[in-house]
Amino acid sequence: MLVGIDFDNTVVCYDPLFHRIAVERKLIPAHISMTKGAVRDYLRTCDREDAWTALQGYVYGERMQEALPFPGVRGFVIRCNQLDVPVRIISHKTTHPFAGPQYDLHGEAHAWLHAYGFYESYSTGLGPEHVHFELTKAAKLTRITAAGCDWFVDDLPEFLAEPDFPSGVQRILFDPGGHCPTDPRWRRAGSWAELEDIILCRTTLRA
Repeated sequence: MLVGIDFDNTVVCYDPLFHRIAVERKLIPAHISMTKGAVRDYLRTCDREDAWTALQGYVYGERMQEALPFPGVRGFVIRCNQLDVPVRIISHKTTHPFAGPQYDLHGEAHAWLHAYGFYESYSTGLGPEHVHFELTKAAKLTRITAAGCDWFVDDLPEFLAEPDFPSGVQRILFDPGGHCPTDPRWRRAGSWAELEDIILCRTTLRA
């Protein structure tokens, strides 16, 4: 068994950081809900798509190291390693932002994984060679197939619904806010503890 997981908004939680920086930059009023989606939606209703694009580049670049892992995600990876279940991080991420300073987004993501202990391979089983930042969604889909994923966890229902999503891979929507509708094509989990129950329960019983 091999588990593939997305990176942004699945391993990394950006919600408080996006809100804090948007308030710092006076892009939103402080009362806006403290989620990345609420910040995005507010700026779009104000016809500030340019500000939203620039904000993403700044957060994923200059301020990336301030983001926090979702609770339980590192523990999930450690548990997989204890049970000899390989994990691969597979994400769609551009090399540089679409606008603003040209931060090395891949480099910042790898630095974040190192800083938060995901590259402590003796416990997590992960190293940079197990993390793939693909430049297109098509390349991400190809990598999921090439890696031999049996499960794939992603926060975007539209990605899990891609017509070319590899057949035979069991899909799980990571939906901590519980906002996404149900869909028969995938299971839904609201936390990494729930994901551990779904993916590792049978393995745990055999261990």
